[in-house]
Amino acid sequence: MNEEDSEKLAGMLKVMGYEETLFRDKADIIIFNTCAVRESSENKVHGNLGNLKILKKNNPDLLIAVCGCMMQQKGVPEEILKRNRHVDLIFGTHNAHKFPEYLERCRTENTQILEVYEEETEIVEGIPILRDSRVTAFVTIMYGCDNFCTYCVIPHVRGRERSRKPEDIVQEIRKLVADGYKEVTLLGQNVNAYGKTLEEKCSFADLLRQVNAVEGLERIRFLTSHPKDMSSELIAAIKECSKVAQLVHLPIQSGSDAVLKRMNRKYDREHYRNIVEEIRREVPGVAITTDLIVGFPGETEEDFKGTLEMVEEIGFDSIYTFIYSRRKFTPADRMTEQVPEEVKHERFQRLVDVVNRKSLEINQAYLHQVVEVLVEDFSKNTQEYLQGKTRTGKTVNFKGEAEMIGTLQWVRITKVGTFSLTGELMDKEVS
Repeated sequence: MNEEDSEKLAGMLKVMGYEETLFRDKADIIIFNTCAVRESSENKVHGNLGNLKILKKNNPDLLIAVCGCMMQQKGVPEEILKRNRHVDLIFGTHNAHKFPEYLERCRTENTQILEVYEEETEIVEGIPILRDSRVTAFVTIMYGCDNFCTYCVIPHVRGRERSRKPEDIVQEIRKLVADGYKEVTLLGQNVNAYGKTLEEKCSFADLLRQVNAVEGLERIRFLTSHPKDMSSELIAAIKECSKVAQLVHLPIQSGSDAVLKRMNRKYDREHYRNIVEEIRREVPGVAITTDLIVGFPGETEEDFKGTLEMVEEIGFDSIYTFIYSRRKFTPADRMTEQVPEEVKHERFQRLVDVVNRKSLEINQAYLHQVVEVLVEDFSKNTQEYLQGKTRTGKTVNFKGEAEMIGTLQWVRITKVGTFSLTGELMDKEVS
């Protein structure tokens, strides 16, 4: 969602006549779109802003803006300005749509602006967007979160849940298809909760069926699902909709019931197992991915072993692993049993070792298989190879021609790795 927010900022700038540059010393405006999920992200913001002091001194006309989730935290914008008087503009997540207005005021009035809305506003449609990809696109279907996990600042910086109208979502996707896009990823902090704030009833399962009916669209993905809201109705929709990818990202966060309770996740290991079992029964060949946090307050060695057990048992295709990071204003930050940093890092490395081994084992099953790949672009490492994804979200690299970008191709897997697959193009065509 942070990436899509950046695409919207770029879209607004393009409408105003700006073009992107890769060189800071050539820029007229530099924007930091911040994240508040982890402390490391915030530290990078402070470091980068400090590095711009000399650049601003040498170019007083340069405008420096800071926005995003960090700015929604109490006292942070004021701290930014106190430490970095060369920053011109600060705004938050709830009023990002007013960015062009603020930028114009900075230019014409030669004034410093700090404007952060504390409460979420009505959903603003029609914001221009400059997308990074020509093939795949992010489409936000809802904003905010009502879950209040004890480690998470998202409800405080993104606000409460608000769903976009299904007709606005479908209209945006039809426009994307008309522009040549083949795949959309539906975004929300908890997409399973989509529709709860709408006047006319529409569940996430209903929305998937509507998007599946859009002609010309090849694939549908979605992020992120909360296990407590994963219903049989939604699983049935995933099964029924031919364009929905065989991939479900289902964050478990911990394999310990005690830790899950302290996290306020509202499910336990058994409930999670049952969901995965139902998904795999109804959607054969589905890939399951997840998130895991290591070192949550009060996590014992036995709790951590429970996480390792779940990783071995479930067999996740991939896992996003995180070391617990304390966040101000969250209940977890006030918990007394904070895990020492050295213990967190030792457990994290043990987890990564198991995760990588399991991912490689699962990928081995793809060796010699012929898979359908949506070609997204050239490989990041070499222009000799193209790169795309399977219906299960596996990254595949293979030799091909530039005109294949944006098409579906059949590829035989000849080599497997922990994080990607390599293959050779097959003669069979996919319409």
